[in-house]
Amino acid sequence: MTRISGEGELVRIFVGEGDRYHGKPLYEAIVLLAREMGLAGATVLRGVEGFGADSVVHTARILRLSEDLPMVIEVVEMPERIEPFVAKVEAMLDEVNCGGLITLERARIIRYQPEKR
Repeated sequence: MTRISGEGELVRIFVGEGDRYHGKPLYEAIVLLAREMGLAGATVLRGVEGFGADSVVHTARILRLSEDLPMVIEVVEMPERIEPFVAKVEAMLDEVNCGGLITLERARIIRYQPEKR
């Protein structure tokens, strides 16, 4: 893994915790795809509450059983590497026929350096 810096892109992919892809959580399949494509890294964030296009509120409050909480996968990488990744993620979302949101924004990469071992 090499160091990267400069003008990159941040892609955020919003899916539900219960969304599945070939028997595994969709968010996990997306992280594995990023790794297989040799991207710099991916992070999954679990939302505590949210709603999407269906306007159904999903929450992690103790008094309500939590189901299908929002999951956000973030990837920061150089633009030329993000585009093919996003295309594959879109195909995955279409294949499983689930909702979702993908956003893309510029990101100035200040530091990215793998841990020295």
